[in-house]
Amino acid sequence: MAIIEIKVPSPGESITEVTISRWIKNDGDYVEKDENIAEIDSDKATLTIAAEESGALKILGKEGDVVKVGSIVAKIDTGAKGERKAEVKFEKKEDKKVEEKKKEEPKVVSETSKTTPLAKKILEENKISSQKILGTGEKGKITKADVLKVMTKTFGGEKGFGGTRDVERQKMSTLRKKLAQRLVSVKNTTAMLTTFNEVDMSKIFELRAKYNPQIEKQFGTKLGFMSFFTKAICEALQLFPAVNAMIDGEEIVYHKYCDIGIAVSAPKGLVVPVVRNAEMLSLAGIELKIKELAVKARDNKIEIKDMEGGTFTITNGGVFGSMMSTPIINPPQSAILGMHNVIERPIAVNGQVVIRPMMYVALSYDHRIIDGRESVGFLVKVKEMCENPSRMLFGGKNPEEILLGL
Repeated sequence: MAIIEIKVPSPGESITEVTISRWIKNDGDYVEKDENIAEIDSDKATLTIAAEESGALKILGKEGDVVKVGSIVAKIDTGAKGERKAEVKFEKKEDKKVEEKKKEEPKVVSETSKTTPLAKKILEENKISSQKILGTGEKGKITKADVLKVMTKTFGGEKGFGGTRDVERQKMSTLRKKLAQRLVSVKNTTAMLTTFNEVDMSKIFELRAKYNPQIEKQFGTKLGFMSFFTKAICEALQLFPAVNAMIDGEEIVYHKYCDIGIAVSAPKGLVVPVVRNAEMLSLAGIELKIKELAVKARDNKIEIKDMEGGTFTITNGGVFGSMMSTPIINPPQSAILGMHNVIERPIAVNGQVVIRPMMYVALSYDHRIIDGRESVGFLVKVKEMCENPSRMLFGGKNPEEILLGL
């Protein structure tokens, strides 16, 4: 028989402590080798802890505990190998609350139970049976408060939203606290400005309709808006290198590659996995990589290495219906592009009013190293390439301009 100590793994450099967010297994459970037993939150991501050997689990830390990296949070008794040790049954918090509530609540009174005149009037007006009411008055009499309580639950949802003065407090997760600190830091330490433009999405819609069946058959994915914008951004960054740069002390670091961060809404909060060397990928390749990272984020399996680095970030508020916003820079980067909802609206084309699918785009940038000319020029170039995707093949120029040597 051997006792295996389960220690908190290091999520990454500079991270010294994490929060135990959830125990997947209960104390006393028999666990298999490599089976996930717990989730931990760092200031960058949610990670899992796996059992190093099979055996009976002994939990040493509680959910919500802040523990040091390398500290022991559980032990596994390998002597239980080959047999299922009787699992310790823990009463769920929800079940416990229900039982306590049942003890506190008075018995349901019958249809013939007495009600106060005011309670009776409210019942009749709202066509509510007294059988559904828990009487708390003298000798089980139904009061106005009893009726209003039932109505609050009926019309306010299961949680009884509205009609009360209740509040609920929840401790901020490590990830949320770090995110809050970073956002405030960006506002306080950068000279952030935002410039706007709009993109006619007609050509992108046409290409997607034309090639998506073939792309899906060959690659198992469809072309979304994100791949077109990522490709356009990569081309524009080559023309405006300051937008792909960052400040390091008294130096400006210019990147000769495009590591594009894609902001993804995960269960525990916003994460920004990185598509590396996006300038080398095809549209289908970008979509496949984004899909892979999004699935990992959704399943809380995103790793620190997936989010390290990044030279530029894209965030798409349009998936939630956002019409326009001013995105906040993802430090230490110097710029971020915000995509938004596509809305059909009238625009003027060659002197004629036509209806086109339009999207507002926003570029927030650090004015300390990116001038107005560069920020506006960059966004205009992204717009031009999205409205004429063939430009992406020729460094942002038309094929005719290449032929003419322009």
